[in-house]
Amino acid sequence: MKKLLRYLRPYRRESVLGPLFKLLEASFELFVPLVIADLVDVGIANADVPAIWRMCLLLIALGVIGLVCSITAQYFAARAAVGFATELRRDLFAHIQSLSYAELDTVGTPTLINRLTSDVNQVQSGVNLVLRLFLRSPFIVFGAMVMAFTIDFDAALVFVVAIPLLCAVVFGVMIASIPLYRRVQEGLDQLTRLTREHLTGARVIRAFNRQADEQRSFAAASDALVRGQLFVGKISALMNPATYVIVNLAIVALLWTGALRVDSGALSQGDVIALVNYMSQILVELIKLANLILSVTRALACARRIEGVLDLAPSLREAPDAQRAPHAAAGEEKVAFDHVSFAYPGAQANALDDIHLTVRRGETVGIIGGTGSGKSTLVNLIARFYDATEGTVRVDGHDVRTLPLEALRSQTGIVPQKTELFKGTIAENLRWGNPDADERAMEAALETAQALDFVRARGKGLESWVTQGGKNLSGGQRQRLAIARALVRRPEILILDDSASALDYATDANLRRAIRSLEGGMTVFIVSQRTASVWNADQILVLDDGRQVGLGTHEELLATCPVYQEIYRSQFGKEGA
Repeated sequence: MKKLLRYLRPYRRESVLGPLFKLLEASFELFVPLVIADLVDVGIANADVPAIWRMCLLLIALGVIGLVCSITAQYFAARAAVGFATELRRDLFAHIQSLSYAELDTVGTPTLINRLTSDVNQVQSGVNLVLRLFLRSPFIVFGAMVMAFTIDFDAALVFVVAIPLLCAVVFGVMIASIPLYRRVQEGLDQLTRLTREHLTGARVIRAFNRQADEQRSFAAASDALVRGQLFVGKISALMNPATYVIVNLAIVALLWTGALRVDSGALSQGDVIALVNYMSQILVELIKLANLILSVTRALACARRIEGVLDLAPSLREAPDAQRAPHAAAGEEKVAFDHVSFAYPGAQANALDDIHLTVRRGETVGIIGGTGSGKSTLVNLIARFYDATEGTVRVDGHDVRTLPLEALRSQTGIVPQKTELFKGTIAENLRWGNPDADERAMEAALETAQALDFVRARGKGLESWVTQGGKNLSGGQRQRLAIARALVRRPEILILDDSASALDYATDANLRRAIRSLEGGMTVFIVSQRTASVWNADQILVLDDGRQVGLGTHEELLATCPVYQEIYRSQFGKEGA
């Protein structure tokens, strides 16, 4: 939690004024039993009506002043807590955006979503409660004990015994519940992950008729979470009855002692009432303190989880002397893989092994291979989503690790294997590629991507609405919009990662022909399992289980590469197309 306290620095004033006004409210509250004592001993005992009215007006004044102080404290505490959570959430989101694919794969999406939402909200609530009650409740507890000693020393000894017992119960429950709350939050992560998988994979689950199995797995995770919450809830529930028992026994002892002292003339009836009121105040404040500690316990557990994400250092870092490299001229080396190998974090074997490839500016490269052969992994190294574990990836003749990430990715247009569209209009989605693109530029990109016709047919054209994930579009339409989004930025390197799998052969051929006709010497990488998508490429790289088993033109590979021959014949037969 110490690392997160820096987010309270802009709210130092609110963090001081909130507890200060709460202490003022508590101070006025401590005077109430003394006023009640005078009301009984002076006003009621002597039937002094003016004195009774004075005491009543004084009680009202104390209540009004306390209310104003409480509202003011609440305002400052809420302002500090909300500002703290806003700054924390903003930095946490920015830090997550800085993480590479390796860290995102390791931590997992459901965990990160919980950190940004549930965990930050819990910490915000904890900060709010601490600013309002962390000083107030102990102040009233020990202040009531001190005020009791000012009334009668012997009777106040009951407070000396009761308060340590109450503190032992409260802090004992807190120590026992902290690790349990951490486990409950981990169970919530597991349930969130299952929920996300079930919702995103609903079509697959129904297609394989696995609804019952998934319901059982969800029920098992939910039941485990409920059992954990019930167990920690039972331990936390011990706090209230235990504190009530101790306080009520203390009140019994106080009444017994006070009765004897009143009978001997050492105490007045009003003093006994004041002592009981102080004990009641202690009871109320300790219950508040107990609830505060439970909330703070959850907040601390969530804070540690957030700190764990903030402490996660991104494996991809820009070199301190990173400089933008001059772009390659026509015919010069644009992208090169120099004996590159790569292994995912925690993997026992390489996903890519000794890849060697040189691509010149303006060339089109096809990358083909079976499922799991490392095609997508290879192109992800170009934009430095991962770093090669061995060898060097060069762009414009420079190691990508020496180039600024912004400069590297700004010249790269990527159409990922899984098409992602965002809720909004078609124009808003296309402007992800180029925020300054005008209507003419967007229509040109759509025309190249073979998407202009269906966009115009939707009635509103570029202003047509796209639902989250593009669910109101077909698979081929989503892929063509994603290609247009990459083309609208006019990239120097275009990566099509199996992005035409939903297109028919004619549309695919028209798309490749349109891309080749673009001006500017664009270097194109086409990842595909279709030989028809890559056979016109200047060179074709064939991968098999992460190894480079062929490199050349379509004709050369048909004559020399058995893996390519097998892929070709599986699609076109022994006689060819």
